[in-house]
Amino acid sequence: MNPYIDDGGIRTFDINALDEEFVWHRDNEDRVIEILEGDGWQFQAENALPFLLKPGLKFEIKAGEYHRIIKGINDLKIRINRNIN
Repeated sequence: MNPYIDDGGIRTFDINALDEEFVWHRDNEDRVIEILEGDGWQFQAENALPFLLKPGLKFEIKAGEYHRIIKGINDLKIRINRNIN
């Protein structure tokens, strides 16, 4: 079971999901992430310190890069763009 719901290109991470559900993982394709809503959430890439996710922030995750998110204080909504060419 995932700690998020996808709906029309928007992914919402549930603040009530268990911490154990937010695991280190990697994706098979490059992605650009846009933060839409959420407070206190952080993103951490392998061998890097976490950084705060703020609405309006956009950043890239390369295919195969291990990463995770760290829970904040309310739900997190993001837009994922898989076509970054």
